[in-house]
Amino acid sequence: MNSKEKPTLGGTRIKTRKRNIAVPLDTATFADAVVQIYNEHKGDLELIAKDVDSSELDFSRYGETFFEVVFTGEPNQPGTTKPEEGERHPYSVLNCDDTRESILPVVLFLQKIIRRRPFMIKTLENVMKRLLQSLKLSGLPPETIFSALMSDALIAKGIVLYFVTDVFKVYLVENSLDDLVSLLKRAKMDDRLLDLFPMQKRSIEAFAEHFDEYNTKKVFDVKLKELLTTMTDQIAEDVNVNDVVEMVKQRRKEAMLPDVDVVRTIWDAIMDAVQWSGKNQQQNSNLALRQVKQWGKLLGAFCTTARLEMDLMYNIQIHCYEDAKLMKLFPDIIRALYNQDVLAEDTILKWFKKGTNPKSRQTFVKGLEPFVKWLEEAEEED
Repeated sequence: MNSKEKPTLGGTRIKTRKRNIAVPLDTATFADAVVQIYNEHKGDLELIAKDVDSSELDFSRYGETFFEVVFTGEPNQPGTTKPEEGERHPYSVLNCDDTRESILPVVLFLQKIIRRRPFMIKTLENVMKRLLQSLKLSGLPPETIFSALMSDALIAKGIVLYFVTDVFKVYLVENSLDDLVSLLKRAKMDDRLLDLFPMQKRSIEAFAEHFDEYNTKKVFDVKLKELLTTMTDQIAEDVNVNDVVEMVKQRRKEAMLPDVDVVRTIWDAIMDAVQWSGKNQQQNSNLALRQVKQWGKLLGAFCTTARLEMDLMYNIQIHCYEDAKLMKLFPDIIRALYNQDVLAEDTILKWFKKGTNPKSRQTFVKGLEPFVKWLEEAEEED
């Protein structure tokens, strides 16, 4: 018989896996705490922001409740804009006057809160979506929630058009029309503005009357995009340069396109038509420079004033700054265009001494320095 004692379980501690116990949400307590801060400071947003930052409020769990209290003065029932029972304050966004002076402090307050808690951006968007879909709000939402306006009932009543018009007017106080166009493009709304009109007013004529300035810019953008596509194809197919010049002149005349936009579009088309060669930097440089030399005549046909020449230089500078393949090619491009009489000596010297575009300017100035020195020496000899 085996004299060894049999093992026993006596005194052995059996470990069991801990279960994740979900802590129930206590939105009412959180909302009351925020309301209390608002009431204590009587709506002073600077003091409220300081108290909020120094508090131990759990924004990761109750972010939506926080924004509901900011906008409506009280928490809402889950998934709705109906008020929940509990404390409220009278300093909500909905109680503000519908003026820029009243709304701007709220915007700055929200920026301050979100700057330290970027995870709350999505939460803010979700809350504003619900509000925009159920309330007649006036203000400037993030571009990502414009789609929430596409409600047939609100569009039919003209509420959406009224709201969007106010948004555009306020936005254009401190921003350009180009900035507004970019905003709409990011929101994928640039081609859907007509859908914001009530059905009986949904026509190009009504749109043109309502958004006359924006519509003009939009028409130009569409025509320039078409011109860019056509030119890029023709350059890639090596169509005779004189034929391309005539085509551009005709398009410019028909659409009354601004000369400065035409010149920029020509440059973009010339670069877009280059057949880049992977990561071979030297080959890419050769291809780009060959393209500029071959199609410089096209630029020269429309770059007919000192102002247009300067704008072209700025455009080339930005292009080279944004495209690593062209960064070191800037001086060669400028020299090539000078040799083809596209850029005048005075324009190059003015850009070199007083150019205002800051994008890596010192790098480009240093690269162009030998050529400028040659120009100045040639001028002295003359």
